[in-house]
Amino acid sequence: MSKIPVRHIKDSFFEERFSIREIKPLVLKGGLMHDLHRHDFYFVLFIKKGKGFHQIDFIDYTIKNYSVFFIRPGQVHQLQLSTGTTGFMLQFTPDFYSPKDNPAMQVLRKVSTKSYCQLSQKGTDPIFTILQSILWEFLLKDQRYIEAIRSYLAILFINLARQSENPHNVRNESKLYAQERLEELQTLLDKNIYAKKKVSDYASMLSMTTYQLNAITKSLLHKTCSDLINEHIILEAKRLLIATNNQVNQVADMLGYEDSSYFIRFFKKQTGLTPEVFRQNFK
Repeated sequence: MSKIPVRHIKDSFFEERFSIREIKPLVLKGGLMHDLHRHDFYFVLFIKKGKGFHQIDFIDYTIKNYSVFFIRPGQVHQLQLSTGTTGFMLQFTPDFYSPKDNPAMQVLRKVSTKSYCQLSQKGTDPIFTILQSILWEFLLKDQRYIEAIRSYLAILFINLARQSENPHNVRNESKLYAQERLEELQTLLDKNIYAKKKVSDYASMLSMTTYQLNAITKSLLHKTCSDLINEHIILEAKRLLIATNNQVNQVADMLGYEDSSYFIRFFKKQTGLTPEVFRQNFK
């Protein structure tokens, strides 16, 4: 039974569970192409100038100047960058940057749930200045450089969060609380969807009632928590169907369905296509 190729930082030359690289040298000889794969680490692409194509969880993005792509562990993506593209490629494992300070963790959660961000002209310079500072720390490896990198990352993510916000939105504590719980739910779905498919499972992990959890998802997304769970199951099924050669019954088994016919009916109800037809149409 095949799986989507997973890349690991430990498989490369990076010892600190972190790396930062300039993009320009990577695209000198005909650009850069990454086939469909997933990571067990965070992958963040900061484009200053350039062109290309990026597909993240089957959503297509055209790469433009001053754009940011944030890939969480487990997401699947493929990437093409043209010669002449400049910017930075940032990679780090969850245990490298896992701040004990809850507000800092909330900022990471906020920026990582948004796969694409177009930087404003005003916000571009501070972000690339921070990235240049991180690169210097990484290359020089001076005393306590890892602490310095983590501190710079905290500032970087705050800047990204500011770029993601609508300046006309009025903040209120109840909406902020709901947004934070929704972001936590998305993280839990990423980690547990193979084994846990009940609303009560996620409500329990969030120390909430199912009523409270549904109230949050309905108020922010106009969807029930069950809708989100189903969407996540379908997304993972699509990942497995496209990136592996597994038979449909094998995909069903990997997703925790003992009855493959039930899985096929569920998939068709959600997408309008059987798993096999979806796979054929995508090729």
